[in-house]
Amino acid sequence: MNYGAAAIVAICIIVLVMGALKKKAQIVFGFLARMAIGGIGIYFCNLFLAKQHISVSVGLNPASLLTVGTLGISGFALLYGILIYQNL
Repeated sequence: MNYGAAAIVAICIIVLVMGALKKKAQIVFGFLARMAIGGIGIYFCNLFLAKQHISVSVGLNPASLLTVGTLGISGFALLYGILIYQNL
């Protein structure tokens, strides 16, 4: 009788751990996807601004990718906003 209860508890714990790992994997995947798309966006935005002879370009470095990965599109706008403000 005790083995059956222990097996049920063990299965419940395994299901809870699997659910927690799935949630963490979604968070990590979302961060990496935002970081990759943000890096591509920064590259093409820098390219576009250079063709327009506008001297604002965000560097592709770990700090900018971390900002875009964490904040998403608002981080992208923040990086360019800071550079525009510095050039005023």
